[in-house]
Amino acid sequence: MEKFLIAGLGNIGDEYENTRHNVGFNVADALASALQKEDDKKASVKLFSSDRLAFVNQSRFKGNRITIIKPTTYMNLSGKAVNYWMQEEKIPFKNLLIVADDLALPFGTLRMKKKGSDGGHNGLTDIIATFNTSEFARLRFGIGSEFSKGKQVDYVLGKWSPEEEKVLSERIDQCVKIIKSFVAIGVDRTMSDFNNK
Repeated sequence: MEKFLIAGLGNIGDEYENTRHNVGFNVADALASALQKEDDKKASVKLFSSDRLAFVNQSRFKGNRITIIKPTTYMNLSGKAVNYWMQEEKIPFKNLLIVADDLALPFGTLRMKKKGSDGGHNGLTDIIATFNTSEFARLRFGIGSEFSKGKQVDYVLGKWSPEEEKVLSERIDQCVKIIKSFVAIGVDRTMSDFNNK
């Protein structure tokens, strides 16, 4: 049995719900829900409990233990929550996966990487600063960049468009498949199986 930490990044609060920047939370919810459906013993248990620095779900997949977190620190301090739960659950660094939105990718494009820059993403910036490395797996969810000059913040913190809403759940379901693959067969094979598909 191995232990994994899956951290979906987002901001807490009603005003941030279903915004592009919170897609990490949406993926975390979908993953927890999917794993719970596969575990008959937990079918009626609440998905997430409020715990230290995060909403937390404990699940299992293929004999592995998976801690899923949605940090409650706000995006800019995501590293604090990730670091706490890594230590608390004694999870090896190679089994950390961060799920975050990405402006540089067209909407709905999903990209698994095992290292990389923060890409201007404040959550990734803080995680890189916290661990002093950018060599950790991340699943980037493309949100596109359909905004006019000076409107980046409004766009990132804005709600999905009706067109985006139509395909959002399918893309989130695909994220769940990618994360399960990461847990089952590792980052390298997952990258070759899913990237550019």
